[in-house]
Amino acid sequence: MKNTLIALALAGASLAAAAQSTPAGLWKTIDDDGKTEKSLVRITDNAGTFSAKVEKVFDATKQDARCEKCSDDRKDQPVLGMTIVKGVRANLDDKVLWDGGEILDPNNGKTYKVRMKPVDGGKQLEVRGYIGAPLLGRTQTWVRVE
Repeated sequence: MKNTLIALALAGASLAAAAQSTPAGLWKTIDDDGKTEKSLVRITDNAGTFSAKVEKVFDATKQDARCEKCSDDRKDQPVLGMTIVKGVRANLDDKVLWDGGEILDPNNGKTYKVRMKPVDGGKQLEVRGYIGAPLLGRTQTWVRVE
């Protein structure tokens, strides 16, 4: 009985760790200054392809913001509830990276290639938007909420 309980506890811990190693979950986005909390974004897994929607905007003056500068079907749509990440998958060569998709910056309407990397045991997510090669971009660190 004792061995069974230990085995179940270890199995549960490994499942929790595996869940933390993917980008799926609710994340608090932090501005490039590293201090300003901007929004809550939920990343979901749909058969191995990840996408993300804005669930909450912290700045009260931006609650009704629309993506005026977007050039695709998101043009003039509310940022709240908007899909800002699409098409991300596990990197086949580097098991700690998730990439292959795109991320939208609703402030300027531009889309960028995206690379995500869970760090600190899955408590944080390094999100890098870039043009061309990952060297040509910027990284934000998001904090896991759930």
